Amino acid sequence: MPATKKLIDEALSLPVEERALIADSLLKSLNMPDSAIDKKWIEIAKRRLGEIRSGKVKPIPGNEVFDRLHERFAKRNKFFTLKPRSSF
Repeated sequence: MPATKKLIDEALSLPVEERALIADSLLKSLNMPDSAIDKKWIEIAKRRLGEIRSGKVKPIPGNEVFDRLHERFAKRNKFFTLKPRSSF
């Protein structure tokens, strides 16, 4: 593991842009892109965008979504202690 620690230390000393490139490359190597899945996600994103633009659906602000999730999980788990995002 000493070689791994050295590599990590060297990577951490790089500028943020280079660290981001390394992180992106490593993540991609763990989860290889699949063009069939990417095409399906593009179809879904286009459909959802069309629904928003047409007024068929109304977008919900992110902080409201997280607040709702917090409430839902807090009710189910008495040990759930995170505060709603809107209070950050």
